[in-house]
Amino acid sequence: MIDLRRHITEIQDFPEPGILFRDLLPLVADPVLHTEVVRRLVEFAAPLQPDVIVGAEARGFLFGPTLAHELGCGFAPARKPGKLPSSAWRQSYALEYGDNALELAHYAIKPGMRVLIHDDLLATGGTAHASVSLVRQASAEPVGACFVAELRGLDGRARLEGLPTLSLVEYDGA
Repeated sequence: MIDLRRHITEIQDFPEPGILFRDLLPLVADPVLHTEVVRRLVEFAAPLQPDVIVGAEARGFLFGPTLAHELGCGFAPARKPGKLPSSAWRQSYALEYGDNALELAHYAIKPGMRVLIHDDLLATGGTAHASVSLVRQASAEPVGACFVAELRGLDGRARLEGLPTLSLVEYDGA
């Protein structure tokens, strides 16, 4: 099995002082690593039988569409405010270093759909929790969440309300 952690670059003081940024782009750039990430995500997600993957902007778009393709389901982007051309549900949330919001187009998912939440990194859980809230606003059912990496010390998993959750790489602390 490939050790994905060895390929994740750590960048100190980005995007601001005191933050240790984990750059997952090397996993996207290498086709062998990309395939391995998607394979592991599919292995977790397939038994959950999602109808659609909700991927958070922007890095939830790195693996989310490929994951949806492999599962034979749809992909619905949870976008930053003002990027959708039609009506949308909106959910604000806090980040480690600021505030933001996500929007999900009203046509993106239908009531009763089974939805898998996906993003690149689980930290404080703000983005993931906002995604779950958007799914519930749409009267759909969140069935699980998957991430490439997780910062365990920030306890973001607790904000997922007991959903089955996978992180391929876990870091202790923040």
